[in-house]
Amino acid sequence: MGVSILQHSVEGFRSYANRERIPTQIYFDSSQACQVIGDEIIQQINQKDTSQPFVLGLATGSTPIKVYQHLIRAYQAGEVSFSNVHSFNLDEYFPMNPQSIHSYVEFMHKNLFDHINIPKENIHIPDGTIAPDEIDNYCKSYEETIESLGGIDIQLLGIGRTGHIGFNEPGSAIHSETRRVWLDPITRKDAASSFFGEQFVPQQAITMGVDTIMKAKKVYLMAWGEGKSNIISRTVEGSMSDQVPATFLQQHNDCVFILDNASASELTRQKTPWLVGSCKWDSEQIKKAVIWLARHCKKSILKLSREDYENNRLQSLLVAINYEVCQLNYKIHLSLLEAFDVWSSLKNLNQNAPHKALVFSPHPDDDVISMGGTLIELVDNGFDVHIAYQTSGNIAVYDDEVIRFMQFCTEISADNPTTAKEYQNIVSALSNKKVGDVDSLRIQEIKGLIRKGEALAACRVCGIPENNAHFMNLPFYETGAVKKKPHQKEDVDLTFKLLRKVKPEKIFAAGDLSDPHGTHRVCLQVIFSAIDELLKAGDAWIKNCEVWLYRGAWQEWGVNEIKMAVPLSPKNVLRKREAIFKHQSQKDRAMFPGPDAREFWQRAEQRNIHTANQYNLLGLPEFEAVEGFVRYMHLV
Repeated sequence: MGVSILQHSVEGFRSYANRERIPTQIYFDSSQACQVIGDEIIQQINQKDTSQPFVLGLATGSTPIKVYQHLIRAYQAGEVSFSNVHSFNLDEYFPMNPQSIHSYVEFMHKNLFDHINIPKENIHIPDGTIAPDEIDNYCKSYEETIESLGGIDIQLLGIGRTGHIGFNEPGSAIHSETRRVWLDPITRKDAASSFFGEQFVPQQAITMGVDTIMKAKKVYLMAWGEGKSNIISRTVEGSMSDQVPATFLQQHNDCVFILDNASASELTRQKTPWLVGSCKWDSEQIKKAVIWLARHCKKSILKLSREDYENNRLQSLLVAINYEVCQLNYKIHLSLLEAFDVWSSLKNLNQNAPHKALVFSPHPDDDVISMGGTLIELVDNGFDVHIAYQTSGNIAVYDDEVIRFMQFCTEISADNPTTAKEYQNIVSALSNKKVGDVDSLRIQEIKGLIRKGEALAACRVCGIPENNAHFMNLPFYETGAVKKKPHQKEDVDLTFKLLRKVKPEKIFAAGDLSDPHGTHRVCLQVIFSAIDELLKAGDAWIKNCEVWLYRGAWQEWGVNEIKMAVPLSPKNVLRKREAIFKHQSQKDRAMFPGPDAREFWQRAEQRNIHTANQYNLLGLPEFEAVEGFVRYMHLV
């Protein structure tokens, strides 16, 4: 797939200048965007005289990983040398041992420096071990070293939910320099999962200052995923404020925001493009605009008038269509009803023989959280439903759960000395465990079994036979640590074999890509790769298979996006809740909850009710709750 750029030029930027205060480029996905940034870095390094230093300002975290992977591939292919490159990292936690798994020193060496030929003496990362009374002089020296090399040529940035760049938190001044800072509570909360608990996240850091960043000759700020969409909108379209430090980049002479479609989704040109310029009025854009207008006017769709369109900058839509407003309203009304008709058609398929549905669940609870009501409906309507639990979910189990279950085992097997000895060994291992330590393989296995038992209990609530539950334990996940391996051929092969074994007519997969550590995204890529392999292998059944994507744990599809809407009765809302409750290790206090403080059952239920309310406000029938799906169009 080629790069899909919605704006990639100064001329394009000018057309949005009344809204966007920073040049912004939007790409189909982060892979395409990172390739563009990587190529620019390579080109700039190669244009520099090798006797002259090229200075790179670098960021950490998941955002720039693919840029670094692209640089490594280019180096290994002989396309670039880093012998004259000097790097300066934005920040480091304080205090921080450089050998710690949480250290940015460890991160940078593992993800870039150990794989390229940059001289060790050219690498600069803030020192998290510096004595407190030496920090000021150290930070001054860091600044002076940058200046002595002629300043930063290219600076890479991510952005936090607070709008921080580096660790320049809200309240940072535009003229701030490298210094020690206190971290914002939101920043610490966002980092909590990597540290296995917010209480273990350092309260301070050393960061390059805003002024230092502003002096860089070129700045690329990158953002991926729906979770960054709101802060990107505030930064790009909002006024400059020290409460959103990234907005200071509005004054930079050569700063470009590099976004994927998801992170750009709240920008006006993406969300409501008709408000900022010309608009291509295809069927999806028309539907999106009419739904927006109905919400804006607080009317049902069928009550919208010509004046409503004309008074809200939708004259171009009226010019583009070949029918009256009342016809347009009715057409969109019917298109929303069609999503319910699609479900009605699907659930009535079992006239001659039961149809098979295979639901992929990235973690052992995503199935019931995100589409538990649909699972119950499928079973009740005679479908042969299979669940594929793609990962064990073992790292999301608290240590005390292991002790609790092992204690039960010792009580029920009181005469078995082996069990008692294993219990004591596990208690000892967990009591001596340090933050970030990887569990033994046996403890990882027990945690996986806890989640497996919970998943099977949820299956029983939904009416799914236990032998229809497939626990895949995809290898990419089984590191015992928060950081996972990239998916490999083995992951795809396991998925390929399961698909070929079950041969489902309907596939359901998680399209909710905002989970904190990207497991959902990897699991979806594995499924798509396996489907591609089946198509290449000539499996005829896969060509007639429908693939539906669900959300729910972290976000929900918009009404304008939903292609199949499944209404839930009050009874099935409660059954879905009961199924989620079976995942007791995730109840009350999940280990990796992300920024949403609600329990998973609350998130799911409230989102389903909200979706139903949205349909009702638009003039459609009123339901208790609705689960929504979009169709993966690759096979169509």
